[in-house]
Amino acid sequence: MEVKIGVRSVHRELVVETELSSEQVEEEIRNALAVERGLFALTDVKGRRVIVPVASIGFIEIGEDEARPVGFGGTL
Repeated sequence: MEVKIGVRSVHRELVVETELSSEQVEEEIRNALAVERGLFALTDVKGRRVIVPVASIGFIEIGEDEARPVGFGGTL
């Protein structure tokens, strides 16, 4: 699942590929927003951790749950 995080005053968005479902990502966002001065944290597929203060978040875009096939679409 691809998650894009827009951070205020930063020109490029953060793109995190995670193994969480869209529901799990949304739950993490809700939990971070519920805490005063909260932090939104995700771990990517390589084990790296991305942590963003919720006060700095401009937007979060949650991708599709299903993986789409990659490559040329021909059948044999």
